[in-house]
Amino acid sequence: MEIKNKVAIITGAGSGIGNAVAIELANRGIKAVLMVDLTPQVEVNAAQVNTEAGREVAFPYQGDVTDAIFRAKVFDDAQAKFGTISICIPAAGITRDSLAVRLDKDTGKARIYEQEKFQLVIEVNLIAPVYWALEMVARIAEVRFAEGLSKWKADEGVQGAIIFIGSVSSQGNKGQISYAATKAGLEGAAATLMKEAIFYGVRCGVIHPGFTDTPMVRALGEEYIKKHVLPDTQLGRLIRPAEIADAICFMVSNSAISGELWADAGWHPNP
Repeated sequence: MEIKNKVAIITGAGSGIGNAVAIELANRGIKAVLMVDLTPQVEVNAAQVNTEAGREVAFPYQGDVTDAIFRAKVFDDAQAKFGTISICIPAAGITRDSLAVRLDKDTGKARIYEQEKFQLVIEVNLIAPVYWALEMVARIAEVRFAEGLSKWKADEGVQGAIIFIGSVSSQGNKGQISYAATKAGLEGAAATLMKEAIFYGVRCGVIHPGFTDTPMVRALGEEYIKKHVLPDTQLGRLIRPAEIADAICFMVSNSAISGELWADAGWHPNP
């Protein structure tokens, strides 16, 4: 699937991997990249992308990715201005890390991880990405119907690509019961959606980044990264967001790539 002259949508484009993917897509000749984020930083990032690209290619949309009305408005606006969106990278994500059960050694009472936090992480990291992807598939299905097309045929060329952002934490990671559950959940969602969406010519995959130099990872603290991340990373450093962005574009443009791609920099934690 060619990236040049296509329209892409990226959530979580206010920082980290999402912003890096927008930059990489612009470098590869994307027609328009819609940058979505909850924070106003997305406005700044879009302006920077346009400056670096030397053309107006990035368009910011500020709002809550869990809001279905906001999601529909973004797609409506983009479709009217740029045409059908055919690349979806729902990269928005959060962490609310804590041990699943923590025992107070003074009182002997155990505290269970708050259900409200678990539900919030699921909303942002699992439900929202799936529904941004489904929105794109639905729009492509409607366009095909309007054009009198039914089941996709290979000679038409790939019609769309979805890349979910998983994580090495999907294999399990102490203190990340909610985050790990959502990233593992994306694997099942992608595998199922791939079987359904290919009817309309849309591919779906998951990339599992290792510890990447993003605000989310930096929030762990330099001491934690030095003691608990870098010693278990063969590369000996945090992954650069641009490296993950390059891998995502590889997954989008190479139609032979399916399923999951691990971009973990050789991270193998001790048991």
